[in-house]
Amino acid sequence: MNSQYTNEELPYREIAEPPEEYSAGAVLGRMVDGLGFRYYWASEGLTQKDLNFKPSEDARTTSETIDHILGLSTTILNSAIHKPNEGNDFSSMTFEEKRAMTLTNLKRASDIFRSSEDISEFTIVFKRAQGSSEYPIWNHINGPIADAIWHCGQLVSFRRSSGNPFNSKASMFQGKLRD
Repeated sequence: MNSQYTNEELPYREIAEPPEEYSAGAVLGRMVDGLGFRYYWASEGLTQKDLNFKPSEDARTTSETIDHILGLSTTILNSAIHKPNEGNDFSSMTFEEKRAMTLTNLKRASDIFRSSEDISEFTIVFKRAQGSSEYPIWNHINGPIADAIWHCGQLVSFRRSSGNPFNSKASMFQGKLRD
């Protein structure tokens, strides 16, 4: 993973124009694009103080939430490239590398989904020592995609609480920065 990205080079600073044709793949891809845009702005400009923040003893830190979203983005991408999920270790990565990988994972998955004729092929497979389990595409919507969107909201709340609100010009509705 190239950690030398600038914010302008990372995907999802803005969401690309939507496809002209409606298809299941285009809709699924656009859902992932919405997640990517939210994550981009929820994680943009986080400081070490922000990353260490946690709202209570029982809560995750912002950094742990970043790790969780990275794992969810990996699950989404693995489905798109037909790879089983076998666990991840992101502990040696910097925040910048995790952020870049998350955004790149989401962009790759979105591009694959968008061009698909049949999204039913994108199952989620978990492979563990005790066996494998497989879930249909529906589980993406209520599973890793919705979960990651939920956690992006937590990032925004956490950063506000640690004194570093996100860019208020980021329009979630339009997928662009307001002038």
